[in-house]
Amino acid sequence: MSDIQSRAVGALLLTAVGDALGVPYEFGRRLGATDIPEMIGGGLGDYAPGEWSDDTSMAVAIAEVAATGADLASAEGLDAVARGFLRWVSDFPGSRPPDIGNQTYAVLDAARRRLQQEPDAAPGAVLREISNAYAAAHPRSAGNGALMRTAPVALAHLDDREHLADAARAVAALTHADELAGDSCVLWCEAIRIAIHEARFDIRGGLDLLPTDRRGRWAEWLTAAETDSPLEFAPNGFTVSALQAAASAVLQTPVVEDEPERHHLEALYTAIRIGNDTDTVAAIAGGLLGARWGADVVSAAHREAVHGWPCTNGAPTTAAVLQDLGRQAVARTIPS
Repeated sequence: MSDIQSRAVGALLLTAVGDALGVPYEFGRRLGATDIPEMIGGGLGDYAPGEWSDDTSMAVAIAEVAATGADLASAEGLDAVARGFLRWVSDFPGSRPPDIGNQTYAVLDAARRRLQQEPDAAPGAVLREISNAYAAAHPRSAGNGALMRTAPVALAHLDDREHLADAARAVAALTHADELAGDSCVLWCEAIRIAIHEARFDIRGGLDLLPTDRRGRWAEWLTAAETDSPLEFAPNGFTVSALQAAASAVLQTPVVEDEPERHHLEALYTAIRIGNDTDTVAAIAGGLLGARWGADVVSAAHREAVHGWPCTNGAPTTAAVLQDLGRQAVARTIPS
């Protein structure tokens, strides 16, 4: 792989690694500064060691569509992503995956029931309609459930930042129609795009892609992420505090000059030590860390351990499958 392609694939791999590392500690005791997170499973979904949660499962559903070369901002692309989300929900007993967020479940379950009655309806349009209604009825609906899965959206549109912003907002709105949820996905996707192309962190690079009247507020939130202690960003179920938590972990964890490749792991540890929604914050951070440091920094032990939905013939998806999906997603715009 080229360096750029490795960084693109790394965004997907480290989303999964962060998720699986964070699973055991979700909403549990906050780890201390010397505690080392491990992939021991458990958590709210009683996961196996190394198994990822809803964060990566939904990201895989997006990556599967991105790997086809689809335009994720188009009706066809959104229909395909929606079908992936609905397949994920339906693959579990009671059509409820473990650890699924309440808002995500409410939208997907309502859409699943609607589509059973109207099988010819466009699934993307149905999800958007239900998501919009949910946001209208719940003023505090800017949860982190869209941001946690957004990394593969960036892989589909690395060659066009404005179209990427449209896709990020459109995919977010399938379940999270609140404007702040969309904003956070735009900012994080643009940060991932910059990291893949330029091998650097820039969480402010997408501010100009947001509506003018919200740029100042986001600039203040990003300043806090750059300067305040990472431990300040808990709880982090709100998409803004989740982005701040992930950004602070990435930016405030020092890069050791002699071992820069360890930064991704130390930053993931920082993300998990923040506490609260540990798997989600670490998954969000992992997407950006992988986009900066590339697939090669992921250890053999972590590659062998991570796995999760979807299962094919009883076998779960593995790191090798994620790597293939990442390669295919960027094949149009990044040379091998």
